[in-house]
Parts: sequence; C-alpha cells; structure tokens
Amino acid sequence: MTAARLLLPLSLALLGACASAPKQNVTVDNQSACPLQLKTGQNLILTLPSNPTTGYRWAIQDSAGGVLRALSPEVYSNAESGVIGGGGHSTWRFQAFAAGQGRLRLTSQQPWEPEAEPAETFDCAITVN
Repeated sequence: MTAARLLLPLSLALLGACASAPKQNVTVDNQSACPLQLKTGQNLILTLPSNPTTGYRWAIQDSAGGVLRALSPEVYSNAESGVIGGGGHSTWRFQAFAAGQGRLRLTSQQPWEPEAEPAETFDCAITVN
C-alpha cells in the first residue's frame, strides 16, 4: 500500500479518538449541574458566588475525598474591582483520581456561628468512572 492510502484510515481513526475523548475541564457554577459524571483524570472547576465582606464564607463539609483530589485552595476574585464590599466568586479546582462515588458539599455561613443554619448549601453527588 502507498503512504497516501494509509493516511486516510489513520486520519479517520485519530479523528474518532479525539471526538470520543472527554473534556479535560468540567466547570460547574450552580447546583443544577448535579449529579456529575466524571472520568478519571478530568478536572472539576467549581465557582460559586461569594462575598467574604459580609462575614459569610464557603466551607467544604465533604470533599468527595475518595474520588476527588484538591488541586488548589479556594481562590476569591472580586467581580467589581475597586468596589468596596462588592461581591465576587470563589473557585476551587479538583481532579477526579479514582473510580467511585462521593459527595461534594459546601456551606456558606459565618465561621463564628457554627451552630446556625447555613445561608447557602452546595451539595453535589459525584460519580467517577
């Protein structure tokens, strides 16, 4: 066979492999995206509205530790730079490292009132395969 005749089937095979590969990053910014199905090696980027100037902070209650690994600590970014007290977003990065199931659960509350009901909750079932 000539090189040109081998090139077409090889090209089609490569295109098929690329089309079936999952996205490397999965971004979630609200509860409606849950439950989540991830593949081993995929990154989960969770971004939630946040405004630490009000005293409310997001705290991870359950990190789905059996299936997710934290890649970085919480990163807060102010949506309106220069505006004192303006809200922004908190972002966490995780990687799916093992097959299984877990829950990613965060609560927003004032740290000095741990017995008070959280103002907001993010609760997401995670399946990694």
